[in-house]
Amino acid sequence: MQDIPRAPEAKMAAAYRDGRDPVSAFEDFMTAFETFKEVNDRRLDEIERRSSADAVTLERLDRIDHALDEQKRRLDHASVKARRPGLAPETGEAAGRAGAGERKAAFETYVRTGREAVHAAGIEAKALSAASPADGGYLVPEETEREIMRRLAAISPIRRIAGSRQVSGTVYRKPFSVAGPAVGWVGETAARPETAAPTLAELSYPTMELYAMPAATGTLLDDTAVDIDQWIAEEVETAFAEQEGAAFVGGNGINRPKGFLSYTTAAESAWSWEKIGYLATGAAGAFPASNPSDVLVDLVYTLKAGYRQNASWVMSRKTQAAIRKMKDAEGAYIWQPPASAGTEASLMNFPVVEAEDMPAISAGSLSIAFGDFRRGYLVVDRVGVRVLRDPYSAKPYVLFYTTKRVGGGVQDFDAIKLLKFAA
Repeated sequence: MQDIPRAPEAKMAAAYRDGRDPVSAFEDFMTAFETFKEVNDRRLDEIERRSSADAVTLERLDRIDHALDEQKRRLDHASVKARRPGLAPETGEAAGRAGAGERKAAFETYVRTGREAVHAAGIEAKALSAASPADGGYLVPEETEREIMRRLAAISPIRRIAGSRQVSGTVYRKPFSVAGPAVGWVGETAARPETAAPTLAELSYPTMELYAMPAATGTLLDDTAVDIDQWIAEEVETAFAEQEGAAFVGGNGINRPKGFLSYTTAAESAWSWEKIGYLATGAAGAFPASNPSDVLVDLVYTLKAGYRQNASWVMSRKTQAAIRKMKDAEGAYIWQPPASAGTEASLMNFPVVEAEDMPAISAGSLSIAFGDFRRGYLVVDRVGVRVLRDPYSAKPYVLFYTTKRVGGGVQDFDAIKLLKFAA
């Protein structure tokens, strides 16, 4: 059997080694996807003619599929890195606001040396420590906090598509109407009877402490060419994003946010408020044997029209790989690659967000979510990121115990729907 040349895979591997720029890596990704479609078409043709696919074809398809996933991950990483803004020093009016430049200089002195340069600079300690003692750490300057939050929004999959609020307290409370006031039509001169009062309930989102502890050598801290703000932001972004991602999906709400998969679920036909509705595939741990893409179409239209216009798919890489092989009734692939570097793949014209904390396909799993997450899920950030310098616990390294407080939970139970792989 004549095999397809391995050039696309070889080019993708070369892109990893050579540190190819996002544009070139994207071109290689698209070339490999065309090869993937050709090999998958061969697999489907073999199944139709012989009821089974050739082992060589399956091995080839799996190899390309794995390469596509890895290239997409690296392409996303390169695109995020290219979009990161630098932490330039404040100038002009911003630098003059309430001693912003002095606060930043004092914070850098504390991080590099551990000395409290606040009083020497003529700045009140509370401007940096938020009325906490110096041994409780310093709040990072505003520009550093903004940079950390920008980075989290870029690399944390659920934060990127969810709604967000900043609060100064420990709990964010949001009232909602369970039953609105009685209303009705009346004539021009008819009497207006008194209406019943609305019934209100409350959703609460407590903020929990999330921490990271990057380490630095004394040489790094002594190097004046190193931008300390940038270094801290880079060190904590991945640790924060990984922990947030797991909590926003499956967190139990104890000392962490409550993930949308931790709420009570119900079949869509029996859905009620405070539950997440799901649609069953009809097969335990699998898509239906015939017309598997139909269940995805059904899930799309389970969501109300007002939510669909801003909806996204959320699933893991392995689930996306299974869907990548599917076609619609006209023979077109329902999964489409990103239109350009830095954008998302799409499924039925809705963006696909990869969240590795979503469960893999198995019997009874809730492996695919679809909905308007900006309306459906709320991320609550308490203002302030704190850094405590610890030069003693891991000598000769200096640890920087960095903490922030974040909460989260579902705010609109009708905006998110799930696909359950069950009969």
